[in-house]
Amino acid sequence: MAVPYRADHVGSFLRPAELLKARQDGADPQHLRAMEDRHIQRVLARQKELGFEIFTDGELRRRNFMSDLIDAVEGFDTDDAVARSWTGSAGVAVSSVTGVVTGKLRQRGRMTAHELAFLRTHSPGAIKITLPTANQFPAIAFKKGMTDKVYQNHSALLWDIVPVVKAEIAALVSEGVQYVQIDAPRYSYYIDPKWRNYVKNEMGVEPDAALDEAIKADNACLAGAKRPGTTLAIHLCRGNNRSQWYAEGGYDPIAEKLFGSLQVDRFLLEYDDARSGTFEPLRFVPRGKTVVLGLVSSKRPQLESKQDLIRRINEAARHIPLENLALSPQCGFASTMEGNLLTEEDQWAKLRLVVETAREVWR
Repeated sequence: MAVPYRADHVGSFLRPAELLKARQDGADPQHLRAMEDRHIQRVLARQKELGFEIFTDGELRRRNFMSDLIDAVEGFDTDDAVARSWTGSAGVAVSSVTGVVTGKLRQRGRMTAHELAFLRTHSPGAIKITLPTANQFPAIAFKKGMTDKVYQNHSALLWDIVPVVKAEIAALVSEGVQYVQIDAPRYSYYIDPKWRNYVKNEMGVEPDAALDEAIKADNACLAGAKRPGTTLAIHLCRGNNRSQWYAEGGYDPIAEKLFGSLQVDRFLLEYDDARSGTFEPLRFVPRGKTVVLGLVSSKRPQLESKQDLIRRINEAARHIPLENLALSPQCGFASTMEGNLLTEEDQWAKLRLVVETAREVWR
């Protein structure tokens, strides 16, 4: 069966300056919504113009890639944050990603229904909706001395978030969304010795046991969601905030377990620089599943060479059949609303390169 969407993208696009300013200035919600609508129609048109067959709203309504869950539940204090360390782009401050769990989580609404309603009216083709992994929140929103007054440990918080994400996936699939993607940067904790130590010493869990639970949680969110014509995917990266990152290392330590166990059709993998390791772990991807090679950097403005991309795709094809590969940037261009350190022109040039390269390789 033909693999759809040879040219893919992770989902988020750079916000225009006027939209950022309106948010920062606390614009009237109705005025802000009208501005979002206008710019979403613009980015949908650009995706079509470039030749994509899958469309997102660029996450333009979100503060960051996971704010839809924080907004959908009670229990987060968005004025607080857990400190994290980032690397790269010296002298550039990362975006502040806030949210600490201080109360029992209670769902108060859908995560993405408002996004989907607009997309169903205006998208020129198949729709992709992105969701944060449930595993994201215990890692960054569990603050000792606060969260542990409500949840005994990180695991207890995780399993209270799973039903929220699971229900959203089920709703999206039942509503006919063709492509649902879970964004899961926290798997990089298990490939980087620094973060494995963090899991063990700060979170109080053996890293291998934490990896097993993370896979179990994501599979629980996906359980029962698969339908004919629906693509379920997971995006794995090493952090993305104002062109900075927090983890490094190849997929080797987790590949066999991760690729063999996660119940998805499609793995979007970061492969844009040496921090990502080799393509050898792709040998563990089960037959019939697709790997989207994130070879184009969303962090740097420099445009990659099409010849280099084709060469690297062919290198990857030594470990997994070419027919089971696709191409994308390694991450979104704006995991946080402030975005990475490149221009919209850079962004669209890179996305055009993805489409042109995919057409040449899989024509």
